[in-house]
Amino acid sequence: MSKRKKAKYYVVWEGMDPGIYLTWPECQRQIQGYSGAKYKSFSSLEEARNAFAGSYFDYVGSTAKPAKKKVWSPDMEGGPILPSWSVDAACSGNPGVLEYRGVLTETGEELFRRGPFPKGTNNIGEFLAIVHALALLQEQGSDLPLYTDSRTALAWIRHKRVKSKLVQDASTERLFGLIARAEEWLCSNSYNNKLMKWPTDTWGEIPADFGRK
Repeated sequence: MSKRKKAKYYVVWEGMDPGIYLTWPECQRQIQGYSGAKYKSFSSLEEARNAFAGSYFDYVGSTAKPAKKKVWSPDMEGGPILPSWSVDAACSGNPGVLEYRGVLTETGEELFRRGPFPKGTNNIGEFLAIVHALALLQEQGSDLPLYTDSRTALAWIRHKRVKSKLVQDASTERLFGLIARAEEWLCSNSYNNKLMKWPTDTWGEIPADFGRK
């Protein structure tokens, strides 16, 4: 009798569409032709989820990993584009109580804050923060670039759709209403603002971070 092949879960941190994939061909489609793709297989879904929520460098050794994490400051060479906006979310648990906000990257001045919502996820908060910021920038006629530290939220923005397993119930009704409005806004509007991943491993925490880690 042949042995049953053990299941593998493939985490794609950097690729066409970052996420967790159940087969190698699915994973391969996300990394082929993508310069600097970062991915790794895990033996359990729990391990994969924990890995995807963390940093690639925590699981795969690399000489590119800095010996000491830098803390970004406005005078840092090779830092973010300025002026610009940054967004972040804070979630106490997964799911848990959720907030999100946007700030000026250079000064940390808060531009907007929403929440708390009784139940949500960090990636949903990041997604809503990005769309909120894009809508405000559009109202202002501004093409300033926008930073987020969520790969998943950026993928959702590209697809104009949230792919979350958060359960819809009375505690999440308001949040899902905002998600629907955000998806509709993305489908009905265009923007020239450049959306960029904030490299936490190099620059430290994004300026919009809530400082609750």
